[in-house]
Amino acid sequence: MISQERLGRPGWKILGALLLIGVIMAAAWGARAAARQMAFFRVRAVEIRGVRYIQPNEVISRLRIDTVASLWDDLEPYRQRVMRHPQVSDVRITRRMPGTLVVTIRENLPVALVQTSAGLLPYDSLGKQLPIDPARMNLDLPIVATTDPVLLKFVGAIRAAEPRVFARIEEVRRTGRDEILLTLSSGARVAGVAAPQSRTLRVRVPVGLSVERLADIFPVETDLARRQVQVGELDLRYRDQVIARLQ
Repeated sequence: MISQERLGRPGWKILGALLLIGVIMAAAWGARAAARQMAFFRVRAVEIRGVRYIQPNEVISRLRIDTVASLWDDLEPYRQRVMRHPQVSDVRITRRMPGTLVVTIRENLPVALVQTSAGLLPYDSLGKQLPIDPARMNLDLPIVATTDPVLLKFVGAIRAAEPRVFARIEEVRRTGRDEILLTLSSGARVAGVAAPQSRTLRVRVPVGLSVERLADIFPVETDLARRQVQVGELDLRYRDQVIARLQ
């Protein structure tokens, strides 16, 4: 016979707590197993969120949900099927009662169009070609001459951290082992009037330049526009300086 004193010891309390947890888990598993058999919880709809370039029917096709699938089925196999899509970087699947699966996608975004033997094709910042048809989608992206991983990573970082600069990039290329040339559309304005610059602006930067440093071009552009000066190139290769080469 177990005494009250022994039952009050920490070891017995822990054992009792574990047994209680086991009972609760078994009850929950039994309830879930029963719910899976109920027609009320059949999957009747799939909601796709977060897609921009992927067609929703591609996601639904990869899920392969059959007609007797329950909302309480294990969701991990569905997630793994969608993750195999080359455009997908992450996916989260949740339940919404009584019969809807909500699939939230995070896409690998294209950062540039690269010239290939098949024409201009979209690539992400990791140098992966993405299954996006440029003829079907309006891809307003910079053009990069080659699948140079340094250039693609740099352009991807600009897209993430300096969207104002990214929106103006027309072309990115190397002009040397440690030098990159960005061609931007002209964007400086003063009091709503476009500055008398050329249609494009060249920005020369060193490989490894921090993306935040690109923001230094904006006050320089504004100042030159205010003075009605035509500039052809801005040079950021020198520390803490922006050198303007005028036309």
